[in-house]
Amino acid sequence: MSNIFTRIKDSISQDVHNLLDEKEDKNPIAALNHYLRQSEQEKEKVKKLLERQYRLKEQFTKEWCVADDHATKRKNQADIARAANELDLLEFAEREYEEYSSRATRLKQAREEVTKQIYELETKYKEMNHRLKDMHLKRMELMGRENVARANQQMNKILQEDTEKPYSRFNDLEKFIENIENKVNQRYYESTFDQKIAALEREAEEESQATN
Repeated sequence: MSNIFTRIKDSISQDVHNLLDEKEDKNPIAALNHYLRQSEQEKEKVKKLLERQYRLKEQFTKEWCVADDHATKRKNQADIARAANELDLLEFAEREYEEYSSRATRLKQAREEVTKQIYELETKYKEMNHRLKDMHLKRMELMGRENVARANQQMNKILQEDTEKPYSRFNDLEKFIENIENKVNQRYYESTFDQKIAALEREAEEESQATN
């Protein structure tokens, strides 16, 4: 059981290294998200193993208690048979006592071993949780930095689209407006020009009529 985390860590590390080699230049946050999802899945597997160990400990405890009770019972029965000089009963009780006593010892040792394994797994499981939480925090920090970098990149693209003319869009718009204004002014001048010429013609006729 103690090698479970080592195998999990090696497997994840290999997969992540390959993944990052392929994708970190394109989208490092997506690669990190993929790694975190895999790590969460592995954490759930370890959690299930822990739950199985808990159940196994309960079974060992139950079987140990049963075997120990039977051993105690057979020991008392052997004492009674010995006092009554019932050799057949004594032999049976002693044989049964040895069986149950040996079984109880094995079950107790197995229970102690499982308890030790549970402690080791719990310690590493907690460590895994802390590492994952730290990585989630690191991901949030990286996302914030990436957002700022992308925003700056976008703004720089707009403000410095042309390195020689950084405000070319605004200049183009000004020229467009000036062109419209010139056309409007030209049309206005042409319309007023006709009116002025017509007025001069009328004045000339009136002066001619007055003279005649």
